[in-house]
Amino acid sequence: MKNIVRILDIQQVTHNVKCFKFEKPSGFHFTPGQATDVSINKPGMEDEVRPFTFTSLGNEPYLEFTIKGYPDHHGVTEKLHQLQTGDELIIADAWGAIEYKGPGYFIAGGAGITPFISILRELHKENKIAGNTLFFSNKTASDIIYEKELVDILGDQAIFILSEEEKSGYLNGHIDEAFIEQHMPDHAKQFYICGPDPMVADMTKALEKSGIKADAVVIEK
Repeated sequence: MKNIVRILDIQQVTHNVKCFKFEKPSGFHFTPGQATDVSINKPGMEDEVRPFTFTSLGNEPYLEFTIKGYPDHHGVTEKLHQLQTGDELIIADAWGAIEYKGPGYFIAGGAGITPFISILRELHKENKIAGNTLFFSNKTASDIIYEKELVDILGDQAIFILSEEEKSGYLNGHIDEAFIEQHMPDHAKQFYICGPDPMVADMTKALEKSGIKADAVVIEK
């Protein structure tokens, strides 16, 4: 089912990430971690559909996306970043394979943090955050989405890795098999992965080599 919803508020999160809050249709439901298909309700743009993940909580009176803009990609995301309060989106029903299955390690790359935002916010609200650790990889510190909130939620279990910058308080490098062995010792936990396709593929292989069972790995299909 498609719904036309009006944008209520737009906030700048980082230099290239915006948060869009918009109307929640009556009876609309999603599970933290889920996404929906989105298009812009303007002539000629209604059929340009892309998936985006909800970052709001299920019981909030509005819906929310946190979206990274790519100026060199002339598509839906670039056009979304040009929208203003009062413009309209078209959203479908919620879908997605990423859902919380128990305490574990959340491994995110860049905008891949978005399905984890709603999950972690929900766990924090319900006082069930214990036992979870976030490993969030970005190019530089300025790219980190919701850094302060993630630290507020997870404390020292929010671990940030920078691949193109060395900075005090942050790990430097990449998440690979050696990193997993050093920082994720409890192989009985769940492993949640979301990020660019090459990263997800690399992480899946690294976890397999580390002896992590496939049914303990949660990724977006």
